[in-house]
This record gives sequence, structure tokens and C-alpha cells, in this order.
Amino acid sequence: MRKKFLALSLAVIVSAAQVMTVSASRQEQLQQQRAAQAETSAQLDNAKAEIDDLETKKNQITGEIDDLDAQLVVTMASVENLKNEIAEKQTEIEDTQKKLSGAQAEEDEQYEQMKKRIKFLYESGGDNGWAALILEGKDLSSILNQAEYTQKLYKYDRECLQEYMDLVQQVTDYSNQLADEKADLEASEAEQEAQQQSLEEMLEQKKAVSDDYENQIADLNDMAAQYNAVLAEQNAKIQQIQEEIAAEEAAKAAEEARKAEEARQAAEAAEAARQAEAARQAEAEAAASSAANNTTTAGNTPSSTGSSTTTTTPSNGGSSYDDSSSSDTSSSDDSSSTGSATGSAIVSYATQFIGNPYVWGGTSLTNGADCSGFIMSVYAHFGYSLPHSSSALRSVGRGVSYAEAQPGDIICYSGHVAIYIGGGAIVHASNERDGIKISSNAAYTTILAVRRVV
Repeated sequence: MRKKFLALSLAVIVSAAQVMTVSASRQEQLQQQRAAQAETSAQLDNAKAEIDDLETKKNQITGEIDDLDAQLVVTMASVENLKNEIAEKQTEIEDTQKKLSGAQAEEDEQYEQMKKRIKFLYESGGDNGWAALILEGKDLSSILNQAEYTQKLYKYDRECLQEYMDLVQQVTDYSNQLADEKADLEASEAEQEAQQQSLEEMLEQKKAVSDDYENQIADLNDMAAQYNAVLAEQNAKIQQIQEEIAAEEAAKAAEEARKAEEARQAAEAAEAARQAEAARQAEAEAAASSAANNTTTAGNTPSSTGSSTTTTTPSNGGSSYDDSSSSDTSSSDDSSSTGSATGSAIVSYATQFIGNPYVWGGTSLTNGADCSGFIMSVYAHFGYSLPHSSSALRSVGRGVSYAEAQPGDIICYSGHVAIYIGGGAIVHASNERDGIKISSNAAYTTILAVRRVV
């Protein structure tokens, strides 16, 4: 639409520059051409101003595109890293399952052996068995030795059973821990993939805007070139009119000079004729005077005529004007909230929400939050303003090592964040299955940063 409007404006200017009223004088034509030239110059200045403004916007959005590209590269790397870690966790889970299967097979074998021993013990050491030993006349030492042997078998079976139960429990606990860690990694992967998709969509939008700016700039450059061409034509027309005016003025001056010369020559001829007539009359009078002997001198009284001239004094009128300008100034205050708290207070407050749901993109501590939304809302309770982004949280506060981590510090992973509660444990919005929970192993995956805000 803008291009059509500019083209229409340019067509009007061109037609105004080329078409002049036939009856207009040269001066009127010159004034019209200069007015058209001023309008074209104004249009050209406006086009240049729009080009500068669009160039500024384009440079700004180019910078935003570069930033989004950098974020996208980091996010894609995080997604790839999380995929590798999930694959490693899956391998560990499969190995643990194999160990559990082996333990179960060992249990079956021990169970069969234990059944045989129990059968033997009951057949040999029950009430009838002990009676048989006594009736057979075996000595007391043999009876005691056999009783001691039976007791050792009972104890051995109980110890084997307990060892097996302990092993199964350890393998089960480790398997559950690996499953939890894998679920956390999968939640982080989903968050990073969503962030990647969001960044890609933003990039497409920014690039579309940049392309639109580029097209507008190209249109305006074409229009500016046409304005320059019109200005050149108008300048040539103005120069032509000025030359024609100069030629007309020169011809008019020459005509006036010719007429003045003719008038001068006519005046000189008239004066010569008058003087000749006066001389003739003087000769005639002298001849008549000498012929009459008595002359009567008659005096002629000349009459003088005067001329009056009137002058008019023009009155000059003045005009006054007021030139006032106003400027508006605006100021904006950019304030960010800060607060103070202890790490223990933050941990105490955060653990109140254990069991509440995990919602990707959420920030509600009761209705659902993701990992970064959980931390943002916990810290906001104490007056701290933190970003809703796991990657952005890696640069808040100051960095410390994991060995120096204290309660309340933020533990940053690839695509995930948590609050350290001490003793190697963390509280975090884990995944959709577990929600907000405490995990006992803060180093369950690679720690990228530890940030201290309080």
C-alpha cells in the first residue's frame, strides 16, 4: 500500500513538473517549478528518513536474530547432551535389571537347596528324629553334635535368606533411583526441546520481519532514485526558464535602449529645426527693421509654466509572528525487586510444596510449576527477581563450586535446575510423574554451575 501511495505521489509531482499553464508568465512558471522542486525535496528527505529508520530497525532485529541463533545452538547442544545421558541411564537400568534377574535366579537355586535341607532337618531332627536317636542308643556326645549341626544349618539358611533380601532391596532401590533420574533427564529434555521449538519459531518471525524491512528499504531506495531523477529534471527546467527570462529581459532592455536612442535622435532633430526656425525669424526681423528705418521695439513677455510633481510615500506594513516550540520529555524507571533471606529459610519455604504437580511453563507453587518456574517463585517470595529460564539461571548471583554448595544455592544442570538443601540432596520440580520432590543425589547428572543468590 505504501509503495502504491509513494508511486502515486511521485506521478503527481512529475506531472506537475512537466505540465504548466500556457497563460502563466515566465515568473509564475519559475515559482511553480520551485514549489514543485521543494515538494520533491521534502518527499526525498522523508524517504531517506524512512530508510534510515528501517535500517536501524533492521540492524536491531539482526542483532536479535544473532542472539536467538546463539541460544538455539546452546539449546540444541543441551538436547543432544540430555539424549546421551538418557541413553547412559537406560544402559545402567538394563544392567541393573540383569543383576536383579541374576539375583532372582540365585534365589531360586538357594530356595531349592534350602527346601532339601529343611526336609532333611525335619526328617532327621524332628520330634520322632530325636526319639530315634535316643532309642538307637547313641551316646550323648553324638546326639549333641547332631543337634549343633542342625542348629548351624538353620542359622545358615536364615543368613542366606537375609543376604538375598538385602541384595534384592539394594538392587530394587538402585533401579528406582535410576528410573527417577532418567525421568528427570527426560523432563529436562522435553523442556529444552520446547525451548528449541520456541526459539525456532521466534527466529522465523524475526527473519520474516527482517525480510519485510529489506523489501521496504528496496522500495524506498527505488523511490528515492526516482525523486532524484525528478529533481534533476526540475532543476533543468528551472535553469531553462531562468535562461528564457534572462533572454527576454535582455531583449526588453535592447528594445528600450533602441527606443531611447530613437527618442534622443528625434529630440536632437527637433531642437535643430527649432534653432533653424529661430535663426530664420531673426534674419527676417533684421531685414524688416533695416528696411523701415524706424523700428518699433516690441518686448515679448515670456510666460513661464511650472510643473508640480507629487510624490507618494508608501507605507510599509509590518507583520509579527510567534514561534513557539514545545518538547515533551519522558522518563522511565526500570526497577528490579531485591530482597534478603537466608539459604535455610529458602529451603524451608521450598520444601513446603513437596508433592505439588509439575507443569511445564508453570510458575504456581500449588497448582504446578516447571523447574525454573519453581525456583523463580520460591525466590520471589523473599523479594528476589529471577528469570524463568534454566539456562539464564546459570548467570544469576555468583558462582561457587559444588564442594562449597550451601542450602539455598541453585544447582544448574543441562536443561534443569534445583535448590540445594544440604547433605548432597536437592528439592526440585522434577517431572510430571513425581512433581515437586526431594532427590538424595544432587550429582545424579553433570552439574554445570552452582549459583549463590542469598
